[in-house]
Amino acid sequence: MSTWTIKPEPVAGGDVDAVMRQYFTEMGQRVLGRDVTEEDLRTVLARDPHHSLGPPDGEFLVARGGSGEFLGCAGLRLLGGTPGVAEIKRMYVLPAGRGAGLGRGLLLAVEEAAGRLGATRIVCETNTQLAEARALYTRHGYRETPPYDGHGKADHWYAKDLVQQA
Repeated sequence: MSTWTIKPEPVAGGDVDAVMRQYFTEMGQRVLGRDVTEEDLRTVLARDPHHSLGPPDGEFLVARGGSGEFLGCAGLRLLGGTPGVAEIKRMYVLPAGRGAGLGRGLLLAVEEAAGRLGATRIVCETNTQLAEARALYTRHGYRETPPYDGHGKADHWYAKDLVQQA
C-alpha cells in the first residue's frame, strides 16, 4: 500500500469503533502479553473512551486507502489545565497499512492538527514493547520526558515543541 489519504473524521461510528476494538486487542497482546476478552474490551472502552478525540478540543484523523478502506488513525486532544499542550492518542496503523510510511504520515498530520488547535507542544505516551512507535517518535524530534499524566500501563513519555509558522 503506497497511496492513502488522511483526513479528519468523526470519532464515533461503525468502522472507528471496530478499529478501536482491534487496537485494544493488539495492545493487550503486545503490552499485557495475553489475549483480551470481550469483558476486557468493554471495560477499557467504558473507562477510556476514544470519543473525546473530536472537536472542539481535539481531532481524529483517519487514513484510508484508495478504495476507502480504513488503514490507520491518530487522535489528538488538548490537555485541559495545560495551555498550549496537545496529546496524541490512539495512533494505530492496521497490518494492511504497515511498512509504507503511514505512521510517519499520521504523525505529521497530527502535528499539523495540533498547530491548528493552537498547541505549541505535543506529548504522547507508549510502552517498551511498542518499539516501532518509540523509534518513530525519536526519528521525528520527540524526546523522552518525565510522565505528564498517569495513564494506564505507559512506561515511556515523549514531548516535542511545535514550530509555529509565521
